[in-house]
Amino acid sequence: MANQTSAPPSSEPSAIDRFFRITERGSTIGAEVRGGLVTFFAMSYIIVLNPLIIGTVQDGTGQVLGGGAEATPETLGMVAAATAFVAGLVTVSMGVFANYPLGLAAGLGLNAVVAYSIAGLPDVTWADAMGLIVIEGLVILVLVLTGFREAVFKAVPMELKTAISVGIGMFIALVGFVNAGFVVPGEGTIVALGNLGTWPILVFVVGLVLTIVLFVRKVRGAMLVAILTATALAVVLENTLHIGVRSEDNPNGFNLNAPAFDGVVTVPDLGLLGQFSLLGSFENIAAVTVVLLIFSLMIADFFDTMGTMVAVGAEGKLLDAEGNPPRSRAILAVDSLAAVAGGVGSTSSNTAYVESTTGVGSGARTGFASVVTGVAFLLATFLSPVVALVPYEAAAPALVFVGYLMMAQVAGISWRNVEIAIPAFLTIVVMPFTYSIADGIGAGFIAFVIIKLALGKVRQIHPLMWIASLAFLLYFTLGPIQEALGL
Repeated sequence: MANQTSAPPSSEPSAIDRFFRITERGSTIGAEVRGGLVTFFAMSYIIVLNPLIIGTVQDGTGQVLGGGAEATPETLGMVAAATAFVAGLVTVSMGVFANYPLGLAAGLGLNAVVAYSIAGLPDVTWADAMGLIVIEGLVILVLVLTGFREAVFKAVPMELKTAISVGIGMFIALVGFVNAGFVVPGEGTIVALGNLGTWPILVFVVGLVLTIVLFVRKVRGAMLVAILTATALAVVLENTLHIGVRSEDNPNGFNLNAPAFDGVVTVPDLGLLGQFSLLGSFENIAAVTVVLLIFSLMIADFFDTMGTMVAVGAEGKLLDAEGNPPRSRAILAVDSLAAVAGGVGSTSSNTAYVESTTGVGSGARTGFASVVTGVAFLLATFLSPVVALVPYEAAAPALVFVGYLMMAQVAGISWRNVEIAIPAFLTIVVMPFTYSIADGIGAGFIAFVIIKLALGKVRQIHPLMWIASLAFLLYFTLGPIQEALGL
């Protein structure tokens, strides 16, 4: 009898692969897991930082978030748990419903606005401030569902979208250098080199050098390996030299959290969830002030995510010929609901994180990476001691290196065409100089409209670019307007 040859094993993709279209986008489950974890480690600082921003400031009635006149380890723990929990839910939602490798969490900058410009107003409570966040998110959701937010995004010229991505690359590189203490405010200059002779800087340098070496050697998961290695080095240094956290008395310490090991599991207190008052702010401050506050929050949320999803899509080669990501309306809808969730969860507005580009740089291409990131955030509500092991200095090299990857796109801008080159230039440089993605986008939009007007090319200005530029003009002049109105 002739030998029978067995049939080759089936190469049918798994259910997860089919749902997230992993193979279709040129990725693998392993690459998605690595990318998701890299994004989490690059974002996890928010679990520590958000409580220090919104958890330590008294509201207009003299109460801190979580109750009491002063922040305590218990109230800060509540803010940290809520921050991780809400970030986990909305990031998983981004992966499942939008299938995009985008992590979301409480927005830096936005949380400071909520803490110092809203909650601190006379008679305003933290619940009132979080209610404003809910309203702002609902307004943006309406703009998404009506197609307006997506239409504005698609009205932006392709090369201006490229400039947004490049500007974000410079921005996150600066964020990485600052987070690590490699760059500090300078006397007589804007920035200067920090003290390079400290142990935390050594952790950063080792992480950055290892990232570069592994990348040029084409080692898979280069950034994740570098983060874990730098973290291990930081743990060894802290437990042998007792470096501590940076302060006035300890200027050479770790920038935010010293990687000290204190157990593995904690039981989270999620008592802040649902502690918001939807209309309470209207009872305590003038309605026009409420409207201006909502508008300023909305502009930042509205355009920050647009820039971030372009940057992520460009890094992962997920954009179409016009520079639009797949399922952009779903991405924007989830982002809008994330803002609502941030208010409901008392963590401030949750928004897309540009640190997601680190995960994409490590191979992530689909929403499965976001699910991994989100699950890591949910686990962090229980494993906060483990998360605290990763200091700024160990995660910052990934931000700096992705800045390089995103800067490569600058070649796609027609620098000899001043009609696009000048707006692109302003977009790129204003982002890092102002530490704001929205400010850079606004500068580019307004410059684009002004140049077209100066050249008599009014018909080349999309109506939605007019609307967006006027909105930014109002956004930039809110301060003088409020002063003129005595608000």
